[in-house]
Amino acid sequence: MKALTWQGKRKIEYGEVPDPAIEQPTDAIIKVTSTGICGSDLHLYEVLAPYLDAGDILGHEAMGVVAEVGSAVTNLKPGDRVVVPFQIACGSCYMCDQDLQTQCETTQVRDQGMGAALFGYTKLYGQVPGGQAEYLRVPQAQYGPIKVPDGPRDDRFVYLSDVLPTAWQAVEYAAVPDGGTLVVLGLGPIGDMATRIAMHRGLRVIGVDLVAERLERARRNGVETLEYSDDVAEAIRTLTDGRGPDSVIDAVGMEAHGSPKARFAQQMSGLLPDALQRKMMETMGVDQLAAFYLAIDVVRRGGTISLSGVYGGGADPLPMMTLFDKQIQLRMGQANVHRWSDRILPLLDETDVLGVESFATHHLDLSEGPAAYEMFQKKQDGAVKVLLKP
Repeated sequence: MKALTWQGKRKIEYGEVPDPAIEQPTDAIIKVTSTGICGSDLHLYEVLAPYLDAGDILGHEAMGVVAEVGSAVTNLKPGDRVVVPFQIACGSCYMCDQDLQTQCETTQVRDQGMGAALFGYTKLYGQVPGGQAEYLRVPQAQYGPIKVPDGPRDDRFVYLSDVLPTAWQAVEYAAVPDGGTLVVLGLGPIGDMATRIAMHRGLRVIGVDLVAERLERARRNGVETLEYSDDVAEAIRTLTDGRGPDSVIDAVGMEAHGSPKARFAQQMSGLLPDALQRKMMETMGVDQLAAFYLAIDVVRRGGTISLSGVYGGGADPLPMMTLFDKQIQLRMGQANVHRWSDRILPLLDETDVLGVESFATHHLDLSEGPAAYEMFQKKQDGAVKVLLKP
C-alpha cells in the first residue's frame, strides 16, 4: 500500500510500505477514506526526531471502512463506516472505566513511562503505524472505532478522531462559568474548533493568533480577535474589565513564538545523536512557553487554564509564585475520545452547528502529503486544517 513515512527532520515521503494484517484477535483492518494532518504531527516534523525511525508511518486522524476484523471483534463487520480515535484503548480496564482512555492500562507504553499508545506518534507512544496510509491496522477494535452513518461526506465525522474531542475537552477543562469569558490562544485546528464549541455554549470568546488568515476565519464565526503582540496582555485586560478572562485555553504548545533562547536550544539539540537528544529532552528540555506564560499572566485570579497544546520539555520553568498567588487552576492532557464522543455526535447532523463541513481549508491527495506538511508548518496559503484522501 501507499503511505506517508517519516524519513528525517522536515522530510516526509510518500511511497510503498507493507500492507497491514490482523495480528491479534482484537484487531481490525480499516480502508482509510480520509486522514488529517494534525498540529501535533508538526512536532514530529520539527522537534521530536529522536523518537522516530526512518520509515515510521505517520498520522492519527483517520476514518474509513472496515475491511477485515479479528475473531474477537463482534461489534464491527466489513463494510461498516468508522472513525478511529487517535488513542488505542481497551474500554475495560480501571482507567477506561474512569473515562480516562488516554491512560488505558492495557495499552500503556510502560517501557517509556507513558500513557496509552497512540497511532503514528513516536516511540514514546508505542511506535504504532499511523493512519496517513491506504490501510490501517486498529488494535483493540472491539472498543476503539466509532461507527458513523453512511451518506454524509467524511468531513462530517473525521474530526471525531481528534480535533472535536480535543477541543471539547479543552473547553470542558476550562470550566468557564455560565456567561463567562474564555480566551483561546492559538487559532489552529484545535483552537479554532474550541472557539466554535465555546460559542455554541453561549460563552464570550476572545481568540489570539499571529496569522491574519486564522484571525479572519475566527472573526467570521463571531469570535473577538486580537493579534499576538507585546501588548496583547493589556489588550485582553482592557476587554475584560481589567481583571482578565475567567479561563484561558492554551492551544499552542511547545513551539510557541516569543522565546528565542528556547528555540535556539531546540535547534541545537537537533544536532546531537538521537540517544543524546532523547536524554536532553527528557531531563533538560525546555519548551517555548510564550503562550503558557501569557495564559498565566492574563487569566483572572481564581481562574482556570486549560492546556491542549502539546508540551514535551523535561525542565520547563514555571512561575510557581504567580500560579499560587493568583490561585490558578490547571487542567491538561490528551483528549479522552470516547468520554466525549456521545455528546459530540448529536451536533454532527444536517444543521452543522460547529461548521465541520467547511472546517478543512485544504483537501489533497495522500501523494501530496509531503508538500502539505511543509505548507502547514510554514502556515502558508491559509492552511488551518488539511485532509488527505488515499
